[in-house]
Amino acid sequence: METHTTGYAAVEYGEVSVLVGANNGAYPYGNSLLVRGTTESLVVDPSLSLVDGAPPADAVLVSHAHEDHIAGLGSYDVPVHVHEADLDGLRSCEALVAGFGLPPEAAEAADAVLRDQFHVRGRPDAKGLADGTVFDLGGRTVTVVHLPGHTAGHSGFLIEPDGFLFVADIDLTSFGPYYGDTGSDLAAFEASMRRCREIGARWYGTSHQKGVIEGAAEFRRRLDAFAGVVEKRDAELLAFLGEPRTVEDIVEHRLVYRPHVEGPQVGPVERRTAVQHLHRLLGAGLVTEVEQDRFRTA
Repeated sequence: METHTTGYAAVEYGEVSVLVGANNGAYPYGNSLLVRGTTESLVVDPSLSLVDGAPPADAVLVSHAHEDHIAGLGSYDVPVHVHEADLDGLRSCEALVAGFGLPPEAAEAADAVLRDQFHVRGRPDAKGLADGTVFDLGGRTVTVVHLPGHTAGHSGFLIEPDGFLFVADIDLTSFGPYYGDTGSDLAAFEASMRRCREIGARWYGTSHQKGVIEGAAEFRRRLDAFAGVVEKRDAELLAFLGEPRTVEDIVEHRLVYRPHVEGPQVGPVERRTAVQHLHRLLGAGLVTEVEQDRFRTA
């Protein structure tokens, strides 16, 4: 079994503590939050780094049902909340794995990894959230900002009066937006990025390597570069369709993963990504179906 590092470094932003995981929160780790008010405190996205030594809290908020955001959840016997669209994946490990859309044998292996390496057990007691739900911690509020696309229930959290917006897996990395799960949606992801762009905050916290960005101008600059990866995928697909190709041709060409990356998730993720880009380019009249299941740039 692969072993993982536990422990984190706490960095303060007002009354928000960012609990930075190993390797700056790069997967399989992540960055969690501890938010304190005068009457209650809560943790956001208990990561693998919180498995040993998790800080006490009165509640847990989960941005979305992915293993790297809930690996430390077993440390908490308190109310747990996630957007209602991701509730099934948080309540059941089987439902979480099903959302990856893997072939049966790979799904069985993924289930074992989630249980053995990420300590995922499912939280049938988890409660659903909605956009705009507010948690009052006493002198400090945490407001749910629904940002679907990565998953159907993916959400951020706006913490006031500190002016801290946690954007979770709108993480600004060079990999770009990920919308390869069965519940992912490219159009929704783009709308969520536009919504983030309109929210003025002092600090913007990400789940992974980029950490916390200070200032709306710098955040928007980085967000535009992150969103630009989607445009690059469109452009790459248009160039590849200079001659007729099938969806399987596009999958083998790859829009998401580099050629050296291997694993059971590569094919399904590439296929779902390819289909979403293909459909939008067909709708825009930039691609045409020249014969059944063969596509070419218009």
